[in-house]
Amino acid sequence: MDLRPAQPGHTHCPIIYALQLQNKSLKSVVPTTSFDGQKPGTSGLRKKVKVFVQPHYLHNFVQSTFNALSAENVRGATLVVSGDGRYFSKEAIQIIIKMSAANGVRRVWVGQNGLLSTPAVSAVIRERTGLDGSKATGAFILTASHNPGGPNEDFGIKYNMGNGGPAPESVTDKIYENTKTIQEYLIAENLPNVDIAVVGVTCFTGPEGQFDVEVFDSASDYVALMKSIFDFQSIRKLLTSPNFTFCYDALHGVAGAYAKRIFVEELGAQECSLLNCTPKEDFGGGHPDPNLTYAKELVARMGLGKSNTGEGLPEFGAAADGDADRNMILGKRFFVTPSDSVAIIAANAVDAIPYFSGGLKGVARSMPTSAALDVVAKKLGLEFFEVPTGWKFFGNLMDAGKCSVCGEESFGTGSDHIREKDGIWAVLAWLSILAYKNKDNFSGQKLVSVEDIVRQHWAAYGRHYYTRYDYENVDAGAAKELMAHLVKLQSSLSGVNDIIKGVRPDVSKVVDADEFEYKDPVDGSVSKHQGIRYLFEDGSRLVFRLSGTGSEGATIRLYIEQYEKDSSKTGRDSQEALAPLVEVALKLSKMEEFTGRSSPTVIT
Repeated sequence: MDLRPAQPGHTHCPIIYALQLQNKSLKSVVPTTSFDGQKPGTSGLRKKVKVFVQPHYLHNFVQSTFNALSAENVRGATLVVSGDGRYFSKEAIQIIIKMSAANGVRRVWVGQNGLLSTPAVSAVIRERTGLDGSKATGAFILTASHNPGGPNEDFGIKYNMGNGGPAPESVTDKIYENTKTIQEYLIAENLPNVDIAVVGVTCFTGPEGQFDVEVFDSASDYVALMKSIFDFQSIRKLLTSPNFTFCYDALHGVAGAYAKRIFVEELGAQECSLLNCTPKEDFGGGHPDPNLTYAKELVARMGLGKSNTGEGLPEFGAAADGDADRNMILGKRFFVTPSDSVAIIAANAVDAIPYFSGGLKGVARSMPTSAALDVVAKKLGLEFFEVPTGWKFFGNLMDAGKCSVCGEESFGTGSDHIREKDGIWAVLAWLSILAYKNKDNFSGQKLVSVEDIVRQHWAAYGRHYYTRYDYENVDAGAAKELMAHLVKLQSSLSGVNDIIKGVRPDVSKVVDADEFEYKDPVDGSVSKHQGIRYLFEDGSRLVFRLSGTGSEGATIRLYIEQYEKDSSKTGRDSQEALAPLVEVALKLSKMEEFTGRSSPTVIT
């Protein structure tokens, strides 16, 4: 048994395996050659599984990461290695454990069965204390987020820093440069595989000395953090109210490892309210992206499908993506846009969520996200920031004490409790707002609904009509040509406005256009070419951006936004209200001409 003194709040785990081997037999220096294209995107490196399983491919990227961190930061480190459980994760975990031992890492923490949501990894880095008093210094997260999984689908890996957030560009740039010149990697090839299904500590004599692998319960640390943020007793009253019904869809992603513990065991929801909450390597053959296109079962259950009769619909529905950092919020026959969601959470946080009872430090959104949050910030006198897409930009603001709540239009919402977006946190935030609005009415005939809250918000702050068109797996060359065309157009706004008049005379004129560039107010770093913007006189916007989250080809994202302050005009259908701007956007960009696509892959 482990005879080390227990840390507060922890019980002893048995050492389930102890191994002593000679150092020489453990450490190998393996010659390798570089692979093209190992450049991390906004959320790490994502490729098809068939790419990752090539000999040396994963090894090269992991060693390039260790080299970027430098030997002094790796030696003696405590690393978290886990992910969303997608295909190839278990093999990858064993490889990274062996490479960690060879590179002098002191210990590796693994969530049971290799499962940890991306927000839980951030929480573990920031909050968890190991059995020997150790604290994590970083993490390899094995996920391709909302991309499909399986032998013919996607895999991904990214590195998170000691603050719990994604590696900044200064580090990912070093990783990429290392991948282009790497000639060898270190691995303890003879180290036996660790049984990651069993909680406990495995101790080895590694090539650099003592090396431990601790497998721990995937949910406990994260659940404890959520209970410190939200009023679970109040949410439980809501979820057990006879007039409130609830539905949560994990899309067979890692959120399923947390859903029963939180929603059923802690908050009293019925187990039948959980959909697809068994994590699967291939996400059940589905696409684990929480939107109206891919979360079909939940969408139908909430009355938003074509065939639903409308009987017995839940009051509240939510979905998660593969690694549980994204969320979709639905009411009965009602979709909440992610841009509205973060604005509504910010507007209600101080009253509804105990963690924010002392006030918000500031708020932030990604550039493509609608300006709904801007209006809330202005009205509440909050500091506001507009950043490029990528959660790492929020992390700098949070570390500097400048931001409490933030969000992205791509179904990402979060706060400064961790340094990643957090899908379950967003669901609990919405349940907290619903509980607060209904605190004197749990037994009443009609509860304040999701739709009521959104419409009240529009009445107070105005409505930002908003939609996103995704053109997935477009030829990369064609996508770059389209973006270059849009940049060239910006040299003559009069020419742009002539095109607009010829297409839709009823659309406002463009008064400014640029490529978004961000200077970080904390560290002074500059991020260029973050999206192409056309800004209209009436506050409308068109934004074009190439996404960095796909595994092959290119994804063009087109964002269309129109602000309406007149409360008598905030109830229109979004696609109808935006139709003139959509027509203008497609003509300006020559979308079909460049891509050959007559319609987008997904409309949100």
